[in-house]
Amino acid sequence: MKKKQFKAESKKLLDMMINSIYTHKEIFLRELISNASDAIDKLYYKQLEENIAGLSRSDYFIKVTADKEGRTLIIEDNGIGMTRDELENNLGTIAKSGSFDFKKNNEAKEDIDIIGQFGVGFYSAFMVSDRVEVKTRAYGSDEAFCWVSEGADGYTIEPCEKDGNGTVITLHIKDNTEEEDYDKFLESYQIKHLIKKYSDYISYPIKMEEQVRKELPKAEDAPEDAEPEFVYENEEHVINSMVPIWKKNKSELTEEDYNSYYHEKFYDFNEPARVIHTSADGVVSYTALMFIPKKPSYDYYTKDFEKGLALYSNGVMIMEKCPDLVPDYFSFVKGLVDSADLSLNISREILQHDRQLKLIAKNIERNIKNELSKMMTDDREGYKEFFKEFGLQLKYGIYNDYGLHKDVLQDLLIYYSSSEEDMVTLKEYVGRMKEDQDKIYYACGETIDKIKMLPQTDMVKEKGFEILYMTDPVDEFAVQMLAQYDGKTFVNICGDSFDISSEEEKEALKKVNDEAGDMLSKMKDAIDAGLAGVRFTNKLKNHPVCLTSEGALSVEMEKTLNAIPMPGDEKVKAELVLEINNEHRVADRLREIAASGDDEKLGKYAKLLYAQARLIAGMSVENPTELSDLICELM
Repeated sequence: MKKKQFKAESKKLLDMMINSIYTHKEIFLRELISNASDAIDKLYYKQLEENIAGLSRSDYFIKVTADKEGRTLIIEDNGIGMTRDELENNLGTIAKSGSFDFKKNNEAKEDIDIIGQFGVGFYSAFMVSDRVEVKTRAYGSDEAFCWVSEGADGYTIEPCEKDGNGTVITLHIKDNTEEEDYDKFLESYQIKHLIKKYSDYISYPIKMEEQVRKELPKAEDAPEDAEPEFVYENEEHVINSMVPIWKKNKSELTEEDYNSYYHEKFYDFNEPARVIHTSADGVVSYTALMFIPKKPSYDYYTKDFEKGLALYSNGVMIMEKCPDLVPDYFSFVKGLVDSADLSLNISREILQHDRQLKLIAKNIERNIKNELSKMMTDDREGYKEFFKEFGLQLKYGIYNDYGLHKDVLQDLLIYYSSSEEDMVTLKEYVGRMKEDQDKIYYACGETIDKIKMLPQTDMVKEKGFEILYMTDPVDEFAVQMLAQYDGKTFVNICGDSFDISSEEEKEALKKVNDEAGDMLSKMKDAIDAGLAGVRFTNKLKNHPVCLTSEGALSVEMEKTLNAIPMPGDEKVKAELVLEINNEHRVADRLREIAASGDDEKLGKYAKLLYAQARLIAGMSVENPTELSDLICELM
């Protein structure tokens, strides 16, 4: 038997096919089953075109058999089969695809779901086997042929016996090595798992034999208490689902259908908060089935989480998680996309980054945003629960990429409102602003209750302005990236840019601070904590003091940034100003002390007030012992 060499392709090329193109060895089964499906498709279309009687779609099948003792895995189909010349051309020439030629010649016809296009998938068999045998008989032929190869050294083709048309591929599975466990590809449960994972929606039944335990009928003369006897018999079972749920009409599907699929595929005990089932035709055609979960997965907010939607091509899974299909800020969405229009690389494991992919991703982003907007309108309580779990991700989406996505996300934000005492949108806030109001006022803190106790809130609420309370560490970073909404600027009521007093009130306060300049300067020097200044204010109602930040870095931002480990344990500091309520009696007491010339006592009061202001702002006191001593002394 003369061994033939692979045409025009060298041993190096086949080695690359086996060792470099495919990332995961388990892909071989997907490729061989896809080839079998293509072979059946070709015969099915031939049957339709030539009006061949006696063939029914339900008669077609793919069969997988694992023989642990013989160390073989067999993939069989009753498709169109191959002639000797086709064996020579398709398997003797690497990267020659009969499926691609068939698809190219039938481009005008609809419903052609031929999967293979590169002609290299077959050779993935050599990743797990050291010998591959292919028995095949072309439809309408009386002859069958056997192609045998042990790798890049070449192959043989000889006549053989085979009943009926179709192809039988026998893989002689390699022995285990220290690096690789090949035995798993002979285990029925593992084969079933791989079929369900990659080929569940191949449109023909994939059958496997399984041992079934059956009880034998009792003999007529057996005693009543005789132990039952059992026998194990092999039975064929169809492993795959064949028709994917997303290819069914939405009118055929119930909420229970979607929920069952969600539970089965994504192992979530909760029902999905929302289901998005959509399809598109045009420049790029695809179907998408996506789920917005109620709760994040256990690893969602960890570095181990992998985002992405599953990618299918004509029902065959190409990637378990394709990160390019969903943006980071919608990474909580689970689901899949099925499209025949995407350009795949030669291994069908990786997408080429092309225009079609970007179009699908853009449409998916719009679908998700629209569904969330609809949820916010139709089911505010449900949306509030969703936002409690995933709102942080939307806020990070605004902050990341220098605010590039803020227009997509800003209308999905909700914050606690001081006037509504509930979560509201920015649109709702702006819609009920006072006529003379041109700012969106907000305050940041650890909790809603702590923000309510901030000294700055009293005067704002008394003047009838609504405040948005923000409790996530990323909130102020996101708001600064937004900068404005509907032409209204965001203003932190604890920042130096906040001022709701009239021009007359501003002038009067400036005069007070100018007159007390020497006293305020002495107080600043006594505190000696890198303070930007001490001044009187008219924005406090009942509280004696508060801290105000100057510049872009606020008190809450300082806390957030300092909670992140930095090289050399460096700390950032906000530029802080100690503000004293000009209308409070403590201001009068300070003036009395300053007038008496007791600078030492003035300094002690300054330190005490500064410590008080830090505690109110939720900051630590740098010297608790000194504070305690001052309180005891002044009492």
